[in-house]
Amino acid sequence: MNRSHQDHSQPSRRTVLGGATAAALALATGAGTAASATAAQNTRGAAWPTEFPLPDGFLPEGITIGEKPYAYMGSRANGAVYRTDLRTGRGEVFYEGAAGTVAVGLKIDDDGLLYIAGNTGVARILDTRSRELVATYQLTEATPAHFINDVTLLGERAWFTDSRDSVLYGVPRGRRGAVRALPLGGDWVQTPGVINANGIADTPDGRALIVVSSSPGKLYRVHLKTGHATEITLVGAGDVLNGDGLLRVGRTLYVVQNRLNKVSVFHLDAKAATATLRRTITDPRFDIPTTAARWRDRLYLVNARFTSPQEPTTTFNAVAVPL
Repeated sequence: MNRSHQDHSQPSRRTVLGGATAAALALATGAGTAASATAAQNTRGAAWPTEFPLPDGFLPEGITIGEKPYAYMGSRANGAVYRTDLRTGRGEVFYEGAAGTVAVGLKIDDDGLLYIAGNTGVARILDTRSRELVATYQLTEATPAHFINDVTLLGERAWFTDSRDSVLYGVPRGRRGAVRALPLGGDWVQTPGVINANGIADTPDGRALIVVSSSPGKLYRVHLKTGHATEITLVGAGDVLNGDGLLRVGRTLYVVQNRLNKVSVFHLDAKAATATLRRTITDPRFDIPTTAARWRDRLYLVNARFTSPQEPTTTFNAVAVPL
């Protein structure tokens, strides 16, 4: 594991990381300008829009929302980040990305730092206030044997999944400490040739991680010190096949099941040992949603459209549904 920048510290992660700004990346979006939102611009008393266009050919997968009503979405086409104002539906290419890069799982912190899973063995950190890439970490070799897919924030680390290897990677969020590789053991089953570890979230007590294995569709509780994975018992559901993005709100866990076009909503017990299915969320606008983020009483999801042509002219969007 190599880091392209030095470690970073408190008091503000954003301030410290800003001193290690990476070189600007070349413009390589190749994406058209998104049309205005289908809903009218929000005014006082008007409803916020529930559909959000993305640039043609954007190939979205990740979405995150921070303290303000802006959704950040990543591109598999070139690592760009698109930002949409949830109040109006208006958006822009916020970060241009570069040819040969990818942005899949995303998570933003309170300092405005955006942590990006880069697929090709890479994790990046973007300062959303300066729009500058401030750190890049090469977590694994850039080979088909690895797929850095999603990320969550827990304490002083950002934890990344590798969908093709049974290892999690903890990137330090401060000056001290190195990237930590956490091999998965215990109940974890690694199946060759399929997407394994995908979405990731913290447990309600903040002492462990929850990871979904897309195939065969299981949830695991992962011990932070040992990597021991304990399968979470599902009640009311046989599996979470095609489980992709995870979102935890209190003891409610939302599991986006991409190719099934649904979100399964589970209630976790206090130790996250059992997950009981409460309901499922479906919507005719779902077109293989991959990840979800929350703002107030809505769930926002990006449609990856994996079964549609993944071409520069293919249209993409995000949608909002009530929680």
